[in-house]
Amino acid sequence: MKKGLLIICLLSCIKGNVFSQSVFSLDLKKDIPLSILSVGMTVTSFLINNEPADIPYSLSRNDVNRFDRPLMFSHKRTLDLISDNFPFAMVLLPVISLMPNIRHKNTVLTYSIMYSQALLLTYGTVFTLKAAVNRFRPYVYTSGIPGGRERDFHNSFPSGAAAFAFLGATFLSVTFSKEFPGSRFRLPLTIGSYTLAASVAAGRVIAGAHFLSDVILGAFIGSAYGVLIPLLHHNSNNKNIAMVPRGNGITVSLRF
Repeated sequence: MKKGLLIICLLSCIKGNVFSQSVFSLDLKKDIPLSILSVGMTVTSFLINNEPADIPYSLSRNDVNRFDRPLMFSHKRTLDLISDNFPFAMVLLPVISLMPNIRHKNTVLTYSIMYSQALLLTYGTVFTLKAAVNRFRPYVYTSGIPGGRERDFHNSFPSGAAAFAFLGATFLSVTFSKEFPGSRFRLPLTIGSYTLAASVAAGRVIAGAHFLSDVILGAFIGSAYGVLIPLLHHNSNNKNIAMVPRGNGITVSLRF
């Protein structure tokens, strides 16, 4: 009941700022190559297989760099499950920016494509790096491989949970501030969403599932795409940014 009242209050407070048309829009010349890139990066993550055959007998905490070594924890199953699955709920946060204009089909389509691109790019980047780097999780050094984690004990770097948590928080913060610049909920939503994202990152470290550097890079990846994709689609930038597909990638040109 309280959650329902909070949502109603939020919508009523930003109702006065609702746009008949979103400040974000699509451009086929830009979105086609961007979508191809995002799908390509996701597919690439499935093509790399560098799984270790076993754990080296000589594995030691002293093998870990000095930056990560102080925050190495043994496995905590409950916290591991919670912090690993909570980001799935956080990826729904950007719906808040869409809700006041959800009846506008063009706006729904724009947000759907924007967020799909951001999600695929985040997924592709994170899991391509995981497969390429092949880093053991902290609990391997402290308490061994727990039951149920036999398949991903080497996927520590970077943190996917942190990446998706910060993607949701950043995408919400950027889109909401652009759509409703005068809303008094801008700051509370930003602080709240980033607090949740930071809690996920901290939970992954304390659960023994990730090193500090894992969650830092994951947070950076998610935040980067959470900023980049909305800005590429903002109406004020549509005429100033051009994306041209090439044989080995995509050329991005900026006009000032």
